[in-house]
This record gives sequence, C-alpha cells and structure tokens, in this order.
Amino acid sequence: MMLSHTNLATGIPSSKVKYSRLSSTDDGYIDLQFNKTPSKIPYKAIALATVLFLIGAFLIIISSLLLPDPGILVFLPGFNHLHITCYASKGYRGYSYDDIPDFDD
Repeated sequence: MMLSHTNLATGIPSSKVKYSRLSSTDDGYIDLQFNKTPSKIPYKAIALATVLFLIGAFLIIISSLLLPDPGILVFLPGFNHLHITCYASKGYRGYSYDDIPDFDD
C-alpha cells in the first residue's frame, strides 16, 4: 500500500499539484512591492506644532529679559515640526509627513 501525501493547507493530494519552472528572467519580485504608499498628513500634529510655535514665540518675546527658557522649550519643538511640514509639503527629498509623530494612534 502506497501512502499519498496531502497538502494540509489546501487539502489537495500532492500528486495532483502542478508545478512549473520560473523563467530565468523572473527574479521573484514585482514592481508594486517597491512602491511607497503616500503618507497621510497628520493635521492634529501640525496644528499642535503651530500652537507650540506661536506660544513659544510669544513667551520668548515677552520674557526675553526675565526667563527665556520656557519660551525656548516650547518654541523649538513647534519650529522643528513646522520645518518638517513645510519641506514635506514642497516635496524635498528626505522630508516626509511620517517624520512628524501622529497623535491618532
């Protein structure tokens, strides 16, 4: 009695499965897998960065002689995220909306 092997995933006996050789020019990849999906624009993060930028600028102006540290601590993250946003919207290489943390997660 001869045992027959069965493919457990499909339930097809191995004697019924048809195989074919790949062509010598096929490397097993398709172009679609290398396309980058367009990143979505994080509107909440951009709005927060704008608010941080404006509050930081206001605090730097008001307290420039007294305590500039709080203004700088608020201004720098806002400026950095707005900088990334502007360059990503213009399409500069190396800048993407993915670099801005998204608060929707």
